[in-house]
Amino acid sequence: MIYLKAFVIWLIIILTETLHGMGRTIFLEPYLGDFQVRQISVFTGSFLILIIVIFSINWLKATKQTQLIIVGIFWLILTVSFEIILGRFILNYSWARITSDYQINQGGLLPFGLLFLLLSPLIATKIRGKISQKSG
Repeated sequence: MIYLKAFVIWLIIILTETLHGMGRTIFLEPYLGDFQVRQISVFTGSFLILIIVIFSINWLKATKQTQLIIVGIFWLILTVSFEIILGRFILNYSWARITSDYQINQGGLLPFGLLFLLLSPLIATKIRGKISQKSG
């Protein structure tokens, strides 16, 4: 049941991130440019993810560190898959455009955002003070 709930939370995260991306494209990109706005959105998107996870972590009912890490990995896999499918096959972005967000040495910050997504169940649980000291 934890993973079904994790999937529902991820759907909320991905919907929020999609709306966040549309908003940045409409309101900020004309002034700052595509790549710089995508860099900024890693931070604003991470904040939005944290808010969603803080409010939903109790519903998830995962308190063990291993459960939380597995949920984070699950979200990471779903998100990267979604990014590739949406970017490459729906929006027809080139592989260079898609991978540019992942290239830290060229200013791509998405790996940091994905790391934050992976750790967000742990972070939210710590914030809520509900993490079990036992692993497993």
